[in-house]
Amino acid sequence: MGCQPASESADNTTPVLQTQQQENILTQPFSGPYQGVPAFDKMQLDDLKPALEQGMQAQLAEIEQIANNPAAPTFDNTIVALEKVGKTLDTVFTYYGIWSSNMSSPEFRAIQKEMSPKLSAFFSSITQNEALFQRVKAVYESDEVKTLRPDQQRLVELVYKGYTRNGATLDEAGKKRYAEINQRLAELHTQFGNNVLADEENYVTYISAEQLAGLPESFVNAAASAAKERGKDGMYAITNTRSSMDPFLTFSDERELREKVWRTYYSRGDNGDQYDNNALIAEILALRDERVGLLGYDNYAQWRLEDRMAKNPQNAMDLMMAVWPAAIARVKEEVADMQALADAEGANIKIEPWDYRYYAEKVRKAKYDLDSDEVKQYLQLDKLREAMFYVAGRLFNFEFTPVAEGSVPVFHPDVKVWEVTDKASGKNVGLWYLDPFARKGKRSGAWATSYRSHNTLDGETNVLASNNSNFVKGPDGQPTLISWDDAETYFHEFGHALHSLSSRVDYPTLNGGVRDYTEFQSQLLERWLLTDEVINQYLVHHETGKPIPAELVAKIKKAATFNEGFKTTEYLASALIDMKLHTLDDPTGVDVDKFERETLAALGMPSELPMRHRTPHFGHAFSGEGYSAGYYGYMWAEVLTSDAAEAFAEAPGGFYDPAVAAKLVEHLFSVRNAVDPADAYRAFRGRDAKVDALMRDRGFPLPNSQ
Repeated sequence: MGCQPASESADNTTPVLQTQQQENILTQPFSGPYQGVPAFDKMQLDDLKPALEQGMQAQLAEIEQIANNPAAPTFDNTIVALEKVGKTLDTVFTYYGIWSSNMSSPEFRAIQKEMSPKLSAFFSSITQNEALFQRVKAVYESDEVKTLRPDQQRLVELVYKGYTRNGATLDEAGKKRYAEINQRLAELHTQFGNNVLADEENYVTYISAEQLAGLPESFVNAAASAAKERGKDGMYAITNTRSSMDPFLTFSDERELREKVWRTYYSRGDNGDQYDNNALIAEILALRDERVGLLGYDNYAQWRLEDRMAKNPQNAMDLMMAVWPAAIARVKEEVADMQALADAEGANIKIEPWDYRYYAEKVRKAKYDLDSDEVKQYLQLDKLREAMFYVAGRLFNFEFTPVAEGSVPVFHPDVKVWEVTDKASGKNVGLWYLDPFARKGKRSGAWATSYRSHNTLDGETNVLASNNSNFVKGPDGQPTLISWDDAETYFHEFGHALHSLSSRVDYPTLNGGVRDYTEFQSQLLERWLLTDEVINQYLVHHETGKPIPAELVAKIKKAATFNEGFKTTEYLASALIDMKLHTLDDPTGVDVDKFERETLAALGMPSELPMRHRTPHFGHAFSGEGYSAGYYGYMWAEVLTSDAAEAFAEAPGGFYDPAVAAKLVEHLFSVRNAVDPADAYRAFRGRDAKVDALMRDRGFPLPNSQ
């Protein structure tokens, strides 16, 4: 059953409206080359609301046909039939997602606010369709299931649990309340995300030429461009996003400005104004808790983790708490190094959160003679993209060829498109879209998405995958240079795209992911950035074209676990708060800021650094439910990543070993969710993953070695 969000249908559509709807480009099947592509060049916001309504109406008609089929329920006439519904709405959601994530505007947000609860009601009406659920249940309990292939059996189980875990078994009163809660949550999630976006757009720090001390030339040029775009020619804009904040705090000599930029960034959603998210979070938590209570769960996290690799909150907490003591101990060491350096300089300060990145960079230079800005000169966005293509060619046998400009529609001039083919057969695998640069209306961070996924329901479909980032564009005619961390993120998100492009599943639902597992494949791809083949061919100086010197590479590798205390602690703090908020006995009326402060204090959170995502702008947890009670999943996946990386490191051909690469594609990428993740990993590795590999990677003592 395609897509995600929902609404009422218009039963009494007039003939005139029907004609308008038929012509609505947002509801039309993709047309043109490559099995059809989205008409991004023709999308109009005025078409969105009627397109959503038409899509819902069409899907409800399809659902009714399945639910009221007089024939006995079978795998084909019920489960497979459900896999085929909702194509029109899926198409509309491709465009909806672009407006939501890449091109948001006040006009779109008004439509989103109106339609989110309607969409929620629509999806609830499907989940709560009693006749439909009885057919799904009949197939799930039938003898026919035993005769199906393993992937088909998994599909039946996933579909059935999708209903039971979302209210299908409740009585009428329970179903009504469940749907009401979902509608309200849809409103709150939307408002939360839009509030954060508003704070990112509204709070920009402008500085003058006299305030640029310490900032690298590449950053200064990008900040000048950002200011010019905002009508502040001659000034320099520090935008309220991580890609701007992070380098500013790393290099700026202006301590007061560092504090200002730091406070601005970490106060998103927490400014006591119309965009403040604290009350929204309290309501979201209470509603989530009430909703899973209807289903008989003790708390939201218990419900959320039931179908994840972790299985229950305790297992997730056990992993996090196995790493936490080593992480905060490392922070103490890092702070001591920084404080000693600040004292030696006569700075006469105590290290504060806005000093951490700045003095960490100084320590890096002192300890490892490693200058982040020197490294950055070799990290050109275009060259890194070529490196990713090289890796994809070696491991996945994929070839990436740019499509002629104008032959595939795009939604912004910055977006470029490549055709992906199989190197051996020349067969088209799909297209890869890249939208790399920050701009107004685009949500912060980096993400991957698919406009079409692989399946064989009506003939084999190719894949339309997309990567989206927020790099600060270099000045005209100059390459965009990025940090090492950003380069890792670039590879990470490309890993998600490769996961999508590798799919060989037959049914759309099997393209879905288990959240504490799907980050594994993308985290693993980060490891190829440090392989000799990538370093020697693609990390070249943007002016001289010379490869990065071997001694600089040696310094990067030597410093690989540098600042790991900071990285691990800021991440884990967010993951622990997420889990603890979602395991509260009664979250009603929780004072979010107070809870955050007191919980971090009880955990022994070092005062010199913040959570990676403070609760009032924690979009992973509160602008939707994808990562709610699930932010721990990055670390769960990191255990798999570290363990799998050792499999490559130990192989005769290293990270490009053909036999290990073939197992990687076969067991960990192509099967998507057609195989239980634990079984898939064992098929690849021959055993379960071990946390020891993660601790070795981070340079932490092993849990049992203390």
